[in-house]
Amino acid sequence: MKRVILLLLMFLVGLVMLYLSRFWFLDLWPRSGLFGWAELRPGGGLLGRWLRGTPFAPFELLIWATGVFLILTYLQKFIDFVAPQKDDTHDH
Repeated sequence: MKRVILLLLMFLVGLVMLYLSRFWFLDLWPRSGLFGWAELRPGGGLLGRWLRGTPFAPFELLIWATGVFLILTYLQKFIDFVAPQKDDTHDH
């Protein structure tokens, strides 16, 4: 059961990271926004909108990739803390 929950957590984090990127391709909710929030448009690409007009806009993909790497790294550390793997090596 713990593995299912952790896999679901990883899937949800992956969906959020994809939605933040310019690679989101699904229009699953109306143009008014998810849950009525205009900030959550169906087209994704939030990071690009947040960086628009700043000197960091040309580095959107690099910032996204670095953020994904850091988030997944710390999520793996959290998962290792919550559900440590059993060591199957035996000294003979």
